[in-house]
Parts: sequence; structure tokens; C-alpha cells
Amino acid sequence: MLSMPDDCILQVTDLTKHFPIEAGFFRRKQIGAVRAVDGVSFSVPTGKTLGLVGESGCGKTTTARAILRALDPTSGSVLFRTRQGVVDMVTLEGSSLKAARTDMQMIFQDPYSSLNPRLPIMDIIGEPMKAHGYSKKEREERVKELLELVGLRAEYVRRYPHSFSGGQRQRIGVARALALRPALIVADEPVSALDVSVQAQVLNLLLDLQERLGLSFVFIGHDLSVVRYLCDTVAVMYLGKIVELAAVDALYDEPRHPYTSTLLSAVPDADPHAPWRRDIVKGEVTGDERELVGCSFEPRCRYAREICRKQTPRLLVAGKDDSHLAACHFTGELTLEGVS
Repeated sequence: MLSMPDDCILQVTDLTKHFPIEAGFFRRKQIGAVRAVDGVSFSVPTGKTLGLVGESGCGKTTTARAILRALDPTSGSVLFRTRQGVVDMVTLEGSSLKAARTDMQMIFQDPYSSLNPRLPIMDIIGEPMKAHGYSKKEREERVKELLELVGLRAEYVRRYPHSFSGGQRQRIGVARALALRPALIVADEPVSALDVSVQAQVLNLLLDLQERLGLSFVFIGHDLSVVRYLCDTVAVMYLGKIVELAAVDALYDEPRHPYTSTLLSAVPDADPHAPWRRDIVKGEVTGDERELVGCSFEPRCRYAREICRKQTPRLLVAGKDDSHLAACHFTGELTLEGVS
């Protein structure tokens, strides 16, 4: 019998996803692996939002797809609380996996490419319900209900995606994710392709839906201002690993990892008279096709010392409470600047 804390809906433990690098005739020989996700662990409390942040290529989207089993993880466990009980998404197959997916859905980044231009909205939103045996009448009633829930008119059901703006398309994507009444939604940068004013509308819609429906979110984002507005907890990723994990205010006010401080320094200040501060990180992201020895951020960290090159830091308690974790050898010695 699988178990996890009663207040959690998702518990990820040592999740890894490695993509093989192959060579030779017909690419039959594996010469290495891209370690896209490398031992990620976190949990999502019921009704709360966890944010995943980091540079492009750090493994955020791969983590999300591995949780949903859109990609098969290399190892690890993903315990998820479904309507039938706690299951491990990594080991599920066939009908069991299909049933679990009714409780876990995804909102994609690009509202233009995530909707089939050949289908009307009725079929786009109703497609998950059709796959799970809903009748035509049930689908029609549910689609109209969902359109009104996300702020669109029920009579739009016969229109095609090209008839809508970017913000409206993303609302349709949200409605599709809600079709099967899930408990957890993985949102992969759902507002990054939208104008700023439209971003605010979609974010407020997500918060409203969370309150009304009791939803939990895993929110992937680049815009740290958006992440702070929406999330309760934030996990900072670098080269497939979580380097800091904390409650949102604690992480933004008092970061404990140099990489987190670097990311926060890029957040624009609302005060036009505030001094300009940029903690510009040097160098390039190192290759992740090999298992790195030591801290993965060491080649770019100005605080790096000899131990950073030889010993990999563990994710340990680093803040004023036990929930603030950081993977840095000198987290207790460094005074890093956050954002107020």
C-alpha cells in the first residue's frame, strides 16, 4: 500500500530522466546520456501551487512531462493522490494510467500550437471526455459549462481556433484541462506567450479556479514576478537538479543559493529611481551529458572554492525554518540579496 502525507496531493522522489546519446552504425552504441532531470524531489500540498523556475534547458518541462508520464522517467517515484487512492505514476500502465490521468492534466505554453486548427472548440474541449466514454449530450453540456467557467460565451462552441485571440485561446486550453475535473494541473509557462495585460487576466482566472474548485498546481515559469504572484512554494532548478526550495516569500526575501540570487537580480524594480542592480553570472552552462563531480553551478559561481569542485552539495535546511532548503556548501556563510 502506497502512502504519503495526508495534506499532499503529489510527492516526487529522486525523479530522473536521462536521454541516451548514441553513435555508430544505426546508432546502436550508447556513448553517454543527457541528464535532463537528475534526482529531483518535492511535494505539492493539496490546494497549493508549486513553482518551478530556472534558465531554459534546466529541466523544468522535462520534469513536468515525466510527472504526467508523457515521458517515461528513467527512475524515481511520483506518488499521486487520485480519486481511487495513492498511486505511483512511474509504475502505472494501460487502463490504470489512463484512469489516473483524469485527475492530472496539463496547460501548454503556446495557445496557438496547442489547439488543433481543424477542429471546432466543441471537439477540442470535448476530446478528453470522448476518450473517457462521455456521451455526446454530456460532452456538449460540459463544454458549454466550461466555456462560461473560463470567461467565454457558450455559443462559441462551433467556432474554430483562428477566430480567437491569444488570451481567449489560452482560456480554451484551460477549459480543456478542466474537462475531466482534475485535482492537479501542470501549467507549463501558460502566460509567457501573452501580452502583459492578458497575462494578468489569465493568472487571475487560475487563482479564481483554484479557489472555487480546490485545484493544486505545478506552475513552470520564467517570469519571477508572475511566479511570486501565483505560487506558494518555489523550487529553483539548475542542470536538472533543484538547488533551492522554499516558501515564496522566504526565497524572494532571503535567497540561500547564489544561483537564486542571480535569477532574482534580473527582476525589474517597480521604482524608477531605485539603483540598478544586476548580478551577472559569468560563463556558459556546462554540458550535462556526463555526471558532474562537485557543484554543477561551480564553473559560474563567484563564491566557489575547492570543495565545490570535488564534492556535490546536498539539499539541506538553510533557512529560518525546516522548509527552506538549499544545495550549497556555504549557504550559512553567504549573505545574498533578494528582492523586497
